[in-house]
Amino acid sequence: MEQLYDIRKILELLPHRYPFILIDRIIEMVPDKSIVGLKNVTINEPFFQGHFPGAPVMPGVLIIEAMAQIGGVFAYSSRTEEEQGIPYFMGIDKARFRSPVVPGDQLIFELVLMKKRGDFFKMSGKASVDGKVVTEAEILAMVGGKS
Repeated sequence: MEQLYDIRKILELLPHRYPFILIDRIIEMVPDKSIVGLKNVTINEPFFQGHFPGAPVMPGVLIIEAMAQIGGVFAYSSRTEEEQGIPYFMGIDKARFRSPVVPGDQLIFELVLMKKRGDFFKMSGKASVDGKVVTEAEILAMVGGKS
């Protein structure tokens, strides 16, 4: 897979930092259409200490947050340099969790732009592991004032 944005570029675009940066790479983007990114899930993630000892499962809310971070990269990258600011997660609709995500999984996120109005973006997203959809949601984001 071609690497469009590595973690260094992602850190330039998003304000998140360890331990809250939850994406590793952007592998595909079609401006004003779609984005594909990934997260490698490892046992070293701090949330696995308590979720759940002996049976680690990635919290669904963090899967949604990773999806929103990829949506933030898309929203930020869809604007001109003069329009760019901080991407904000504004809402979520129709979230569904289909299967648990565990250490060793690679989450592939695919988001498609549904609607763009000014600073606001609505995207349909899905997260897959080994080609099987594990999470689906609609993400709302906006790009705020200058970073």
